[in-house]
Amino acid sequence: MTIQRIGVVGAGQMGNGIAHVCALAGYEVRLSDISRAQLEHALETIEANLSRQVARGLIKDEDREKAMRLITTETGMESFKEVDLAIEAVTEDEQTKRKVFIELCPKLNSTAYLATNTSSISVTRLAAATDRPERFIGLHFMNPVPVMKLVELIRGIATSEETYQMANEVAKKLGKVAANSEDFPAFIVNRILLPMINEAVYTLYEGVGTVEAIDTAMRLGANHPMGPLQLADFIGLDTCLSIMQVLYEGLADSKYRPCPLLVKYVEAGWLGRKAERGFYDYRGETPVPTR
Repeated sequence: MTIQRIGVVGAGQMGNGIAHVCALAGYEVRLSDISRAQLEHALETIEANLSRQVARGLIKDEDREKAMRLITTETGMESFKEVDLAIEAVTEDEQTKRKVFIELCPKLNSTAYLATNTSSISVTRLAAATDRPERFIGLHFMNPVPVMKLVELIRGIATSEETYQMANEVAKKLGKVAANSEDFPAFIVNRILLPMINEAVYTLYEGVGTVEAIDTAMRLGANHPMGPLQLADFIGLDTCLSIMQVLYEGLADSKYRPCPLLVKYVEAGWLGRKAERGFYDYRGETPVPTR
């Protein structure tokens, strides 16, 4: 089956990035969110990011214009009956995702494929909440989607070979490199990355170093482009905590226990860049460490 129309549920940071790359690759995109304001913000973000690509000579202005024309938005999912592939990109919470699938599946054509952008939750378990587990797959894009080349492909126990091949072809058309991961908690990237971030938070919690010292040490000592606490703010501390909880509960190993300081920051609503405060305060001209 040739994929021509792609539906994206969730117009947040990941959803608008997925819509961006799909439209730029020539797919018709239906972008859905419960918030009209979020959809408008998503379109503004997509246009700004496309314009940045034009300025850098990565795409032409006509590519930007064509991509924007290919994206339509809606607060429901009625037009998803026309899509060949629907990608769920809502918050990293299993119950929220299940609710989306329960609402979405009856609206889809019986031949449509379904994917989740989950960064940690069992694809097999999510697939079981749908009416088409054999046509369900994990498509985990990296953030920011227009910039990062990788997409993890995760097959659930029921995912068919046809569905896998479809996902692989879509990834190639989007200009991504696919890495295959087995369906274990947090897959490959976050299985390795998030414990490192969590350990950086423990290092701060235990007073081994300040926010600035920890990030400087990892940037200059390990040649990381971004310090782990700065990266946590970029990802979103709520997302970091959710992934650590999935690892801790799914693997039952104490080494994955979320740091209590990470929990406190999330409880305070200090979720990182999107909340203007996390391990750094972003409300001024330059970010300032909060500890």
